[in-house]
Amino acid sequence: MSAHLAIAVQSVISAWKSQNKRLDDMIVKYADEQWMKETAPDRNTGVYLLGHLTAVNDGLLSILGFSDKLYPQLENIFLFNADKAGLEMPSVSELKTCWHKVNTNLDAYMAKMQPEEWFTRHTKVSEEDFAKEPHRNKLSVLNSRTIHQSYHLGQLAYLG
Repeated sequence: MSAHLAIAVQSVISAWKSQNKRLDDMIVKYADEQWMKETAPDRNTGVYLLGHLTAVNDGLLSILGFSDKLYPQLENIFLFNADKAGLEMPSVSELKTCWHKVNTNLDAYMAKMQPEEWFTRHTKVSEEDFAKEPHRNKLSVLNSRTIHQSYHLGQLAYLG
């Protein structure tokens, strides 16, 4: 693999880690009561977005082929239903713990990967489709999740 591709991989991983650090900093900064507020009138609450981002990152464990999800129960609440669907949510404290555990696991798996592995097929694309569309690789998934996370972090900034 060329040095340029290794640098590109490291750039995407660095952006990912930067977004995770932003949320880590918010977790320390915001009191639990702040997480219960809406980010704007009639918008998602902070606790919902924390759960949503945790569920999305948890899904990366399986999409990238690392392991099973740690908290599959979060999917129904935070990915398949809206904030005000009336479902019982875990506490802010529980979600903070889940967030940290998911990302600690992701970091450990990512640290073991070689740059060329990022250009292999993820679990949500078939071998046939990947042969036709090799850009549907693990690195593209991480990049799209980084952008997604950045969007929601912008919303969470309004809690402060």
